[in-house]
Amino acid sequence: MALLLHPCSTSSAPSFFRKIVGPRPPHPNSNSSLSRSFTRFKASWQELAGVLVFSAIPFTAVKAIANSPIGEALQRRLEEQKKVAVENSDKFKARAAKARNDSLWYGDNRPRWLGPIQYDYPAYLDGELPGDYGFDVAGLSKDPVALQKYFNFEILHARWAMLAALGALIPELLDLIGAFHFAEPVWWRVGYSKLQGDTLDCLGIPWLHLAGRQGVFVIAIYQVLLIVGPEYARYCGIEALEPLGIYLPGDINYPGGTLFDPLNLSNDPVAFEELKVKEIKNGRLAMIAWLGFYFQAALTGKGPVQNLLEHISDPVHNNLLSIF
Repeated sequence: MALLLHPCSTSSAPSFFRKIVGPRPPHPNSNSSLSRSFTRFKASWQELAGVLVFSAIPFTAVKAIANSPIGEALQRRLEEQKKVAVENSDKFKARAAKARNDSLWYGDNRPRWLGPIQYDYPAYLDGELPGDYGFDVAGLSKDPVALQKYFNFEILHARWAMLAALGALIPELLDLIGAFHFAEPVWWRVGYSKLQGDTLDCLGIPWLHLAGRQGVFVIAIYQVLLIVGPEYARYCGIEALEPLGIYLPGDINYPGGTLFDPLNLSNDPVAFEELKVKEIKNGRLAMIAWLGFYFQAALTGKGPVQNLLEHISDPVHNNLLSIF
């Protein structure tokens, strides 16, 4: 569609498309001789029929397989698998609920953010969610629907922050110790270099590089392919991958199953409920760390590892107060 609608695409489009849509109408101010040189063509019925036939082949094949004995057997098998998966999901959630009731990290006796200090904690924070320490000084979670929504967003950003922090620290650390030499190891300079048109090698491998500004679009495409699918499956839960015969026993934030729990960490419900608390605590720490990364980059122009090494070598002169 972009090729057909772009005002400059007609002259560079393939002849087949030029036959279908014809050249663009001449501009009123254009040269009359150039305008007369344009000729409108129409696609032949053979070409249109070919497009229709080839477009219908995949749909026809899928429909034929679905109506065949093979398709019916496959559908019965998937329905049986789903029945077993739903039963396992109910058992999984029941064991998780029992483990949460018995855990010291949930419920009324859980730790609070002020510790032994007496404080009137909000009643709507009942310790049902992992990492609930009764902290809501702004009253954002009074609505149960909003509370669940905020928790979904928080755990999503927490996981992103943990992955991003690892991606920011590891390349700079590997470059400083000499394990790999990157064209640009500092996290914030990578994006800047890409926008400036620089070619960056991945792990110093010459043929594994993303060139110039177009590399930003390649990175965006990779992110869409790697993120949209898992996030869609996670968000939709047990029915997301049902057409493929894959069922997720958990919920929106902890789907479980082979795809989301390949190490079977959820087999022990007691340990799994504790891991949820550890995950959100580390995720919150990673989000705060990213705020530090931003301020360090803005104030020093260096990476977090370099800032840390300089502070350790001379903490008196390399600290936040000395920078200001």
